[in-house]
Amino acid sequence: MTSITAPGERLVSLFTQTPCWMIQPLAAKMRYSIPSVRRFLAEVGYLSSFTHNGGWYTLRSIPRFDRAGLWFYRDIGFSRAGSLTKTLIWLVSRSAAGMSAEMLGEILRCRCHAVLVNLWRKGKIDRDKMGRCHFYFSADPPTAAVQRRAREMQNLPEVKFSAEIAVLVLAEFIRNPDSGFEQLAEKISQSKKVAVNVKEIEKLFDQHGLKKTPLTARSAPLKP
Repeated sequence: MTSITAPGERLVSLFTQTPCWMIQPLAAKMRYSIPSVRRFLAEVGYLSSFTHNGGWYTLRSIPRFDRAGLWFYRDIGFSRAGSLTKTLIWLVSRSAAGMSAEMLGEILRCRCHAVLVNLWRKGKIDRDKMGRCHFYFSADPPTAAVQRRAREMQNLPEVKFSAEIAVLVLAEFIRNPDSGFEQLAEKISQSKKVAVNVKEIEKLFDQHGLKKTPLTARSAPLKP
């Protein structure tokens, strides 16, 4: 057995007993220098935490990551993406509608506002102020556009149509299924003298589970 294999087996044994270690206690336990222990970790395969300034270590074989790519041992967090900055970029870029610092902090169980601002200033992610807080989006413009649209839809006020107006909208749609939302609003306004907001019609369709294809959802010039 080589001198490298023996420390590696000892290292694995220690992590089997305790899944997370800081480097100094681990080196003391193994009775090796810190540089040597770092070498053993690299040979076996390890991850460093995204919490606690990356000061905790675990073996790659230990974490069972959740759907967000995260694994926690007590208050110590590990990520498939790696560091906190990489994890924030990974989560923001793959979110359906962008994420706020508060949302990310809840998921990651740590404060990350300052890191997010720094990433935004470096162009690694994008952001917009919506309401009282900032939402962060992918740095990729097409992806960010889809995320912003989804966020805007989520932030729309709840539709409070009267039953009569909702019936007017749905009846007009049944008569003209190829009409876009703007066309529906204009036709109702012209025929019934009732002002209906396009965003409200979109929300009404979402609430009732009605789907419009891209062809029918986009507005087109009204026929004379």
